[in-house]
Amino acid sequence: MDTTAILNQLPYTKPFLFVDSLTKISDDGVVGTYTFNENADFYKGHFKDNPVTPGVILTETMAQIGVVCLGIYLLDKDINSGVSIALTSSSIEFLKAVYPNEKVTVSSEKIYFRFGKLKCKVSMRNEAGIEVCKGEIAGMIIQNKNKDE
Repeated sequence: MDTTAILNQLPYTKPFLFVDSLTKISDDGVVGTYTFNENADFYKGHFKDNPVTPGVILTETMAQIGVVCLGIYLLDKDINSGVSIALTSSSIEFLKAVYPNEKVTVSSEKIYFRFGKLKCKVSMRNEAGIEVCKGEIAGMIIQNKNKDE
């Protein structure tokens, strides 16, 4: 499965899509990038006169690239049959602030994928290569309900 197909299967759209590209993907992990647009609504109030990317948005970015994209890759054909990935747990340590217009790179390493659960070690670095946050994120494979049921 190529990276364009994976990006097309993501269950998100702007303004809640936090993946620009995938630069590497395998059974063991994924690397992808995202640039935080200075016009994003969350910057208007976080913080006054000194906008900083909220931790929940950094966590979501790591989850979308590091768990959802990898999960789509690992599931390959099953994702087309109404399967999604839902966040089940995260433990993130925030090390540096991420500002508007910063491009970040997320690296994810699979810890395990079994019984429908994918757990990954994730790390986010800024353009200078400095780690801005790291931790573990897990997601569960869920079957989408048929709207006709």
